[in-house]
Amino acid sequence: MASPAGDLRVMEYSELETRLAETRQELFNLRFQLATGQQDNTARIGQVRKEVARIATILREKEIEAAESSAGTASTPEPPSLTETEDA
Repeated sequence: MASPAGDLRVMEYSELETRLAETRQELFNLRFQLATGQQDNTARIGQVRKEVARIATILREKEIEAAESSAGTASTPEPPSLTETEDA
């Protein structure tokens, strides 16, 4: 059986965004049910929260990967050396 994150990693960015919106809506509904006394399975809230975090993390990883690939081989600028600072 594949890991939950492994299944999500193969999904497209737009699919992940849709899944994130659906999962957040489910979390909202579960919290509402808990507040109104309709929710029996309180552990489901924790499961859905972790699912939201997983999806958000993978989305962020894809954003970083896209930014790095579009940046190419551009390196980060070096910090200024001490000799370049002004003496008071």
